[in-house]
Amino acid sequence: MSYIPPNARWYITELIEEIIVEGDKRNVVHKNLILVRATSPEQAYDRACELGKQNEMVFHNPAGAKISIRFRGIAYLDVVHDELEDGAELLFAELVGVPEVDILKLLVPRDRLTVFQPVERSAVPDYSCKEIVEEANEITRLSSEANT
Repeated sequence: MSYIPPNARWYITELIEEIIVEGDKRNVVHKNLILVRATSPEQAYDRACELGKQNEMVFHNPAGAKISIRFRGIAYLDVVHDELEDGAELLFAELVGVPEVDILKLLVPRDRLTVFQPVERSAVPDYSCKEIVEEANEITRLSSEANT
């Protein structure tokens, strides 16, 4: 077991969920990085599993296809050593004997960082929820009517 500070209260986990769209041969897999509050690794593991299972659901997309979201498991779980505050280290990796050329490959220019990328819908199966889409459309319609 890795070192767990006596005052550790936060863990970070990567949860894997699979989305199946009825009638589509492709699946969609999400890797979700989640913060977990717990007082021990065992409690963190149990809470991570609980959080994953809470997201399991079945619904229909706007075209009427059945969507199933299933928690598949945990890919990563580790303690956060620092208190949560500005500048706290959440994840850590150690590489030894790394040549300069490989260090440069690790660096990503600002304009290529994910946070600065435009929002684009990728060519994935439509796993949107019909009820939520309809509700959003209704809210938009009512808002437009109120502003005219």
